[in-house]
Formats: sequence, structure tokens, C-alpha cells
Amino acid sequence: MFLLCRSPIALSIRRLRGIVPSPASTLPCILKSPTFPCSRRCFHVEGIALAPVVFGGLFVALWTWKCMMMVVFQNKIIYMPGLPPNARWERIDDYKSRCGGVVWREERIRAADGTDLALCVADVDIGQPRRRRHETGPLGEVPQSTDASFYVLYFQGNASSIPPRLPDLSSALCMLKRQMHGVPTDVRVTVACLSYRGYWTSRGRPTEKGIRLDAAAILKWVAQHYDESRAAVSQSPNCQSAQVILWGQSIGSGVATNLAAEQSMPERLHLNSLILETPFTSIRAMLQVLYPQKWLPYQYLWPFLRNQLDSWKNLENIADNSGAEKSDPHIFILEAAKDELVPAELSQKLYDRSIEVGLTVNRKAVSGAFHNDVMFRPEGRKAVSGFIAQRIAAHSSS
Repeated sequence: MFLLCRSPIALSIRRLRGIVPSPASTLPCILKSPTFPCSRRCFHVEGIALAPVVFGGLFVALWTWKCMMMVVFQNKIIYMPGLPPNARWERIDDYKSRCGGVVWREERIRAADGTDLALCVADVDIGQPRRRRHETGPLGEVPQSTDASFYVLYFQGNASSIPPRLPDLSSALCMLKRQMHGVPTDVRVTVACLSYRGYWTSRGRPTEKGIRLDAAAILKWVAQHYDESRAAVSQSPNCQSAQVILWGQSIGSGVATNLAAEQSMPERLHLNSLILETPFTSIRAMLQVLYPQKWLPYQYLWPFLRNQLDSWKNLENIADNSGAEKSDPHIFILEAAKDELVPAELSQKLYDRSIEVGLTVNRKAVSGAFHNDVMFRPEGRKAVSGFIAQRIAAHSSS
């Protein structure tokens, strides 16, 4: 019995049961490894708190992703040149029957960086023509001279293309002809609509820097067109300058004020006035309008904006330039009474800013109009044609 209890098998069984201490436990304490308190802390999230942590992290990640996408793709978000999907395949002939007899043509120009751009151009003679003696042309025709030349440069809003806008522009020109009928002056009004890079049949991709080059290119085209028209009728080189009206709609208002503030008028061109249709003060201001909640991060992305279109700042530069040239371009702000995008307070700020810097400004709200349908309504077209008629009359009487 003693031998059985001392056998190795029995000792192992007893050690497992804790009856006999193991040999290692009988060693002196000095031979044991020292123990230190553990410095690593382990946090365990209970199941009930795990869901808020996961969904909160997912929410922050999605916010961060959207903010990054807004910064990276801001040009597409602001300009939207590919909307609607058929915008690049529109044709002037598709809208010819709705233009009331106004004949539009497509012309091509190049920006300073070589980008190929498209223009829609129409010439309209208004007022009472007066006969003059001129040399007969090579085909026996008598070239017609005019008392004045007005160029209206139209800068569209974002999305769509120029051809769908031609019927409304034509209607405004027809109203202008009726308003000026019988007036003893002969004025040719040339309307040139710029298709920004990336829009319609123009090449490239839209950016504010690139569109600045596009606007400068159309101004250069106006100077060349005016020189050619004067040469065609053998007018004296000392004839008066052509009058330029810049007309911008929505983001086009920022393009128009950029051009007026940064580009000096070529020789024999004079900046007469600006028409700002449903304008806003700047892209930064629109961020705050579209995302007014302070807990949303989007309005704080303005330091990453690559597009400013800051009409509020441009008005001061326009006033400074007009003071140096001893001319006073008039500002006409045309807003939509029910604008769902741009609040009336931004138009009011531009109005107050114009007065502050010493520019002559008028303001009108088209009743019942939303942001994109000011020119759809007769009141809006009448307001624009009436303003242009006033500017022509003022120039003729000066």
C-alpha cells in the first residue's frame, strides 16, 4: 500500500488534486520570478454601449467623406456643365422657330490658354434709321452706318447650355425694338452669349480661373468685331466708342463682376452698365445660406474653396476703375421675388455695397419668379429691355 501511494502515477494524480505540492512550489522564494503590476489597461465596452459607439463613428466617417468630396469635386457641384444630360448636344436650329425672327449664329473663339469656345451671336438694329451717303459695296449694296453700337455680353448660370436660353433672350430683344420704335436714333445691338469651357460645344473643364480667361476672350472678340464693323462702313477712326453691357445670371453675375473688376476695357470700348440677374455676394456666402446649421461642418469649408465669384468685393474694384476712367457704369440688380436658392438679403447687400462705393444702382424684384425663371416671365424680360433702352437713350442724349 505504501509503495502504491508513492508510485509516480499516484503522486501525479494527487498533485493534480492539490493534495501534494509540486516540486516547484517547494523551491525557495528567492528562486521565483519577481512579479510587477501590469501597466496596460484594457477597456471593455459592454454590449449595450457598443451600438452608439459604432454608429457614432460611422456618422463621423460619412461626414468626413462628404466634406472631402465637396472639396475635391467643388467645380462639378458649382458649375454642373453636364446637366441636363443632353446639354452638350443642343442646337441653335432646335429653337429657331421660337426666337421671334431674331437670327442667331454660332461663332468660335479661343481663350488665352488655347481653349476652344463657342458663342451665340445676334445683331439687332433698333430705333429710326437715318439715311447717310456711303460708298457702294462690291455687290451694289449700300453699307449702313449706325449712331452707336451696343454690345450685350451674356454670361449664363450653371447647368444647361446657351440654345435653350435663346427664346427668352430673343423675346427681350423684340421688346427692346418695340420700346425704341420711332426713336430718332439708329443703334445696332449685338448680343453675344458666352458658352464657358466645358459647356455646350466648348472644350475644357469649368473653373473660375479658366472662365476668367473665357470672359477676357469674348471681350477681345468684341473689340475685333467692332473694328471690323467700322471698317466695313468706312467710318472715321475718331467715331465714338462702343458701349458694353455685361449681363450675368446667377453664377454668371460673378463672372460679369470679375470681368468688370479685373479687365480693363480695350481701346474704343466703354463699360456702360452691368445687369446682375439673381446674383449672390460670393460662394462663401452661399455655403452659409445652403447650410445655415452651425453644427454642420459644410459652411466651415470655405478656406478650401477654389471658386470665389466674389461680387461684393468686385464692386469696390469696379468703382475704383470707373473713377480712374471718369466713367460711371450703372448697376441693375434683378432678383426673383420667390427665389428658392438666393435669399433677398444677398441682393440687398449688393445694393447697399454699390451705394457705399459710389456706383449708380437700380433694383427690381420680379413677382412670383423663382431663381431660374426670371426671364421666363414677361415682367423680367420687360425689366431688362427697359433698362437697356434707358441706357441707349442716355447715351444718345449725351
